[in-house]
Amino acid sequence: MRQTLIATALATAMLAGCGPGTPNTATTDTPAAAAAASTPAQSAADVAFAGLAARFLDEGLALAPVSATGIGDHRFDAELDDLSAAGRQKGVDWARSMLAALDAIDVSGLSRENQVDALILRNNLEYGLWDSEVFQRWAWDPQVYSGLAGGAIYSLMAREFAPMPDRLRSATARMEKLPGLLAQARENLDPARVPRTHAETVARQNRGLASLLDGFIVPAADQLQGDERTRLDAAVAKVRAAAQEHQVWLDETLVPNATGDFRVGAQKYDQQLVFALNSSLSRAEIRERAEAELLRVRDQMYAVARTVLKDRDGAPPVPDQPDEGQRQAAIEAALEVSYADRPGRDEVVDFAKHTLEVATGFVRSKDLVTVPDEPVKIILMPEFQRGFSVAYCDSPGPLDKGLDTYYAISPIPDEWDQAKVDSFLREYNDYMIHVLTIHEAMPGHYLEGVHSADHPSTLRAVLRSGPFAEGWAVYTERMVADAGYLDNDPLFRLNQLKFYARAVANAILDQGVHVDNWTKEQAMDLMVRQTFQQQSEAEGKWIRAQLSSTQLATYFVGAQEHFDARAAAEAKWGADFDAKRYHDRMLANGAPPVRFARQLLLDEAIN
Repeated sequence: MRQTLIATALATAMLAGCGPGTPNTATTDTPAAAAAASTPAQSAADVAFAGLAARFLDEGLALAPVSATGIGDHRFDAELDDLSAAGRQKGVDWARSMLAALDAIDVSGLSRENQVDALILRNNLEYGLWDSEVFQRWAWDPQVYSGLAGGAIYSLMAREFAPMPDRLRSATARMEKLPGLLAQARENLDPARVPRTHAETVARQNRGLASLLDGFIVPAADQLQGDERTRLDAAVAKVRAAAQEHQVWLDETLVPNATGDFRVGAQKYDQQLVFALNSSLSRAEIRERAEAELLRVRDQMYAVARTVLKDRDGAPPVPDQPDEGQRQAAIEAALEVSYADRPGRDEVVDFAKHTLEVATGFVRSKDLVTVPDEPVKIILMPEFQRGFSVAYCDSPGPLDKGLDTYYAISPIPDEWDQAKVDSFLREYNDYMIHVLTIHEAMPGHYLEGVHSADHPSTLRAVLRSGPFAEGWAVYTERMVADAGYLDNDPLFRLNQLKFYARAVANAILDQGVHVDNWTKEQAMDLMVRQTFQQQSEAEGKWIRAQLSSTQLATYFVGAQEHFDARAAAEAKWGADFDAKRYHDRMLANGAPPVRFARQLLLDEAIN
């Protein structure tokens, strides 16, 4: 999934603090009103919680205007987050008042659905406070500011939620404020705490701010006339000048003096893990399960490799009881066979479209889960986002109703030389693009997002669980393979197992880097040798592991909890278990943390 988890982004951005500003008159229904209308009030506690949820949405989204736009609340489209000391303190004070109000509600008197939402809300508020006061990303992570600067424009212009002139007016107002945000970054960031990788990454990202202007604002500018056009042009010029000033500071001050440690350490990692994943699994349990799962998956890959290599000329030996070297050689050789089947340099988009048709037809024919009638819309990936993956799912914000879901597909950049193209297409060969389409679109993220959007809790939609979404997407890869996708082609199964091994490795890598002080060599061994990733893929993941903590674990942890939930349902329902019924009911919970979805589904105690 392309975007940072909504819950995490909102928790951190909300504590930035910003006045409510002027509501966008194009939006007449507030999320607070929607929450009040959709929350059943069956008791005094439920009534009190409905009011608190409405307050959270009304006031909290005002404190995070950029996140609000992405979520689909357009009352604050002209505003920008305030990361000054006063703005951050305003957010902290608000979060503490919300927690006090939540403490005053008798949770035992809530409906089961509201008990879940109350736990989700508490976790979100506590995570935001921890991030602001303990983790303090605002003081050492320049991605906080680059993400807001780019998102401020992109979230307004990428979707047609309002007429273009209205969005340009909001963009003008935001662009006028962007120099202030960049100034706050220079004021807040302490180079001695900023890791070098973070500084260098943001120095590159900042240069892309101009591409957002040139790609989204300038081509549409003629839709404003007179004074409004003059104001827009002045705002664009102001952003260009501010971005250049900021670039000088990044290049000459931040990057040369960035000496912070990118490793967060065991104590903070464990604290963040609880908040970010909201899972029943501890760090030790995650590591133990991931290491055991990696051994199991490699055994499975060897079994499939034996089928692929049987009677093939020049194949390495595939004994019943291989040593580690024989296992490694056989899997690598079988993967080489699959790498030969890959689209041409100019055929990636068309092949990805083909895989979407195949996956959709297969899921319908096997009746694995209810498939929405509305199709996903295939688009070319925006140019500034290309080069990292073949595809991603881009869903509208949960409050933006009636807008398209995009399956964004990337053509290979023209400037890539043949060696880079070959490395990319070895990793994303025909079979891997099939797996990626299953993960991102059908029956992965796209289908899950459509189902989850039908849940009546607005609060749950806004605070949607990343591990639920990512875990579901990983779960579906195995689910579709087990159902016989591509006529049980062993090369597809081999690549599906490799893709899953990447998710397993992500969880191990995340802990290895941030808790166990792994070197790059240790990380590359896990990725290249143990999980068979191409060197270029692994190099990018090494950077990503430095730039974030705990997010890489969401894929594996979410998938494990989904696998556990299904096993529990099969045990409880016995002969009455039906896969489609199970999948539809799981997705009908609105994407809370998986443990809560399981408890609701199986009528277990909410905790």
